[in-house]
Amino acid sequence: MPDSQFEQSARDAGYERICGIDEAGRGPWAGPVIAAAAVIDFKRVSPHLLSQLDDSKKLTGDRRLAAFQALSDQIQFGLGTASVAEIDEINILQATFLAMRRAVAALPVGVDMALIDGNKCPGLDCAERAIVRGDGLSYSIAAASIIAKVSRDRVMADLARRYPGYGWERNAGYGTPEHQRALGRLGVTPAHRKTYAPIRKILGQMTS
Repeated sequence: MPDSQFEQSARDAGYERICGIDEAGRGPWAGPVIAAAAVIDFKRVSPHLLSQLDDSKKLTGDRRLAAFQALSDQIQFGLGTASVAEIDEINILQATFLAMRRAVAALPVGVDMALIDGNKCPGLDCAERAIVRGDGLSYSIAAASIIAKVSRDRVMADLARRYPGYGWERNAGYGTPEHQRALGRLGVTPAHRKTYAPIRKILGQMTS
């Protein structure tokens, strides 16, 4: 379970305003990648909310949504998106970093330290620390994980209405059997990542 040890360590080092950063959507075959940056004021946030925070993948949909709604009322956060076109142009890693930088830029407050889920930093205009599996270790990163996941799921539900049949409201664009079958029936949409191998293969078969 996450706690505030990394935030406290940053404060001990002289950093005053710390954000956690995480993304959702690196693996799917369709849709954007979305990052969130979260700033928690531990003097104001409720202990109950902190007890509900964890890696978003470990939470049920209901618990994730409840935590998201509470976070929306109790913390400050910013969202950043990198589009499918940007993913195809600069690759998913660089697009993820771009979304992270945009999330920090969208924060309503400035930060001087960022805790990032993963093993690489996106290149921010502040101090950075990458933490492997940070969404299960840091409250701030866990909060960002939940916000990014719920936000992206909503985007994919909207895309599912625009491009019905792929099940994106259920699979969030991942390469599930349902999604694969739909690609065989319906083909590739503008929301698919055309540099991803399964989509690239289908496009190659269509042109051969």
